[in-house]
Amino acid sequence: MRPLSTPESADLAAVQLTDAERQPCEVWTRVMGYHRPVASFNTGKQGEHHERQFFTEPARGR
Repeated sequence: MRPLSTPESADLAAVQLTDAERQPCEVWTRVMGYHRPVASFNTGKQGEHHERQFFTEPARGR
């Protein structure tokens, strides 16, 4: 594997895309046991999704 500090990676980092060239990212989430795209949610459910707080559980000691 090549290190990230090669001249080729510097050239790739300098590439900038216009908004027209970008591909939209579709976000899916699990609802009631199955996955759905967030874009298909109604306005209220999209608001709830935006307000979610993410957390990590502490590791269990053995």
